[in-house]
Amino acid sequence: MSSSSSSIPILDACRKRKRKPKLFGFQSFADTDCPISSAGTFRDNIRVFLQECAAQEDYSVQGMPIWCTLLVHKSRSLVVPLYTIEENVKYSQRPYCDYCRCTGWSNHFVSKRKYHLVIPTDTLWNKPLDDGVFDIQTHLLHGLIHANGFGHLVCINGIEAGSKYLCGREIMDLWDRICTNLQARKITVEDTSKKRSMDIRLLYGVAYGHPWFGRWGYKFYHGSFGVKDHHYNRALEILSSLKLDKIIEDFVETEQFKEIKKIIRHYRDLSETQLITMRDMLKFMLTIKSSTPTQKKTIVANSLPQFPNSPKHSLTRSSLQNKTSLAAKEKPPLKHRKFSSVMANMDSRWPQRRLEFAAEVIVSALKEKKERNFGRGGGMTRQDVRDAARLHIGDTGLLDYVLKSLNNVVVGNHIVRRAVNPMTRILEFTIHDLNVVGSEPELPAPNPKPRLLPSSPSSSSTGLIPGLDVYNDVVFLYRQVLLGYPESELVDSASQAILDTKHFVKEWPLKDEEEDQRLTFVCRFKESEFKRESPHGEIVVVPLHTTVGELKTAAEVALNDTYCVTESFKVSEIVGLEEVEDTELLFGTLESGVEISVRGSGVDLETQLRYQSGCDTWMVRCECGARDDDGERMVACDICEVWQHTRCCGIGDEETVPPLFVCSACCGSLAPQRSETAGFGFECGGDLLLSTPATGCGVALGY
Repeated sequence: MSSSSSSIPILDACRKRKRKPKLFGFQSFADTDCPISSAGTFRDNIRVFLQECAAQEDYSVQGMPIWCTLLVHKSRSLVVPLYTIEENVKYSQRPYCDYCRCTGWSNHFVSKRKYHLVIPTDTLWNKPLDDGVFDIQTHLLHGLIHANGFGHLVCINGIEAGSKYLCGREIMDLWDRICTNLQARKITVEDTSKKRSMDIRLLYGVAYGHPWFGRWGYKFYHGSFGVKDHHYNRALEILSSLKLDKIIEDFVETEQFKEIKKIIRHYRDLSETQLITMRDMLKFMLTIKSSTPTQKKTIVANSLPQFPNSPKHSLTRSSLQNKTSLAAKEKPPLKHRKFSSVMANMDSRWPQRRLEFAAEVIVSALKEKKERNFGRGGGMTRQDVRDAARLHIGDTGLLDYVLKSLNNVVVGNHIVRRAVNPMTRILEFTIHDLNVVGSEPELPAPNPKPRLLPSSPSSSSTGLIPGLDVYNDVVFLYRQVLLGYPESELVDSASQAILDTKHFVKEWPLKDEEEDQRLTFVCRFKESEFKRESPHGEIVVVPLHTTVGELKTAAEVALNDTYCVTESFKVSEIVGLEEVEDTELLFGTLESGVEISVRGSGVDLETQLRYQSGCDTWMVRCECGARDDDGERMVACDICEVWQHTRCCGIGDEETVPPLFVCSACCGSLAPQRSETAGFGFECGGDLLLSTPATGCGVALGY
């Protein structure tokens, strides 16, 4: 299915329902004041968004209304559906938010509404959403924002995760623009993404000092197992500042010494700047995209018979005869030469290794351009190619020399050509795959299938050739240095601290509305009967010439509209303004942006929808320092009922939690009684794990 045809059924469905589809540009959607002017709070902006930018579907999911916004991706001829689902928690099967609980927002009040923003996977664009939409992890985008503006990026999946059309970066750009336009307050993300078995948060943390989501302003929020902000930053500093020369020295006695030394030497030779630390190395390697296909190393027997009389180029010519037109047959085939051969015959002041690297960088730029055009070609002018390559190579003389030599030249598994664009009359460079008919270089006909001999140890398929596949080199350094550093508890602890940090957050600053003739306040309410205080107030925006009485009304409306527990709350006074008349203007009395507290009555103390943690009263107190649920596996003590991490208690992730568990704090009081009680097996590892006796008798403790 072509990219353009995939969008047609969506538009057809709109026509059949006799409703006019609302179309917006994918790249510009949610830019400043587009599609809506973002004034006020998220709870107000989302309503305007649904009214002006989305069309309601004629079906629902679990009784929840659905709106659809169609985004046109012009460069790829796509129409991408963005669904918004409004979930009323009073009627929801899952009123509490597990993402809030694992993020550390258990003490947040339950918002009355949740808004799910979903772009399904490509294959489901033309199908209605089903009741299991919230549990699918293959959506290209799934974001959840509560009515109070706090939310979570649940999942994002680009081309590397299976999408045929959209890359992760442009989906993330869209999500970030939507959150900004609607004035979200805080959005969290749990980063568990991997690439080639590498945890991206560790790889990018060492290379760039922040996770992949850090490009959009997401920062450390909290770590699991008691990891704090200063632990995380210190761990990044330790790993990123590892000296490459020291790494080589520390690996001298290991089996990986030769490979690590070769990798470091190879990329140091390629780099324009000096590579000193692990951060320098990984950052440089991640900017290079391998342009040479991975080759399987084999040994071919020399005694195989040769066939010198077989016609040369038979396969290439026969394929051309079968797949080209008569005019194309009469046209002499273009002859391509390998770039390395061209450079070998030229007198250059640069070494051949530098010339080949420059050619690979140019090919990478042309490949990126071709991918952005979705494989439909599209050349680059000489200046565009030069500018793109200068991001990696500072020697413009070298680039000019290589560009002058690139015409019908094979670099890696691509052919680089240059020709005048008939439309623009400008010289452009283009790239073509070797395996595309009509663009192959003329190659000798292959000999009959060779007989393979067992590989010798020196040429084993596991041998690493630096530069052949950059990501293979990155994976090798990741596993050996970051995860397997010889006899270094410091490096091991630093890597573990980063891996234990999965929760990141982006916070949008409070918008100053004074330029728009508005005043903004953060409103909290005082209620002595609440055991836990909400960590945040509710945003209230009022006109510039608002009175004290009108502010009370606005605060009351905001609290009634946002939280289940304050649905019937009535504001009686503003703390600090008790003596001020309701008719007095706020301007000059309260400064915009300050926090205010209100008192009143009508808080629903009987509702179960109070806190995101639910009605259960549970406590986390782990020896690692954790005092709240962080989403990791836990076990509760059967005596004090306090929850702790299984890992901190010596229970491996692959092990089953014992039927009876007693924490270390309770062990002291049980120890004398246990010596008199027969039938228990003990395992001591900081905490005491009690297992049932082999005879099958029930466990009973006499207290």
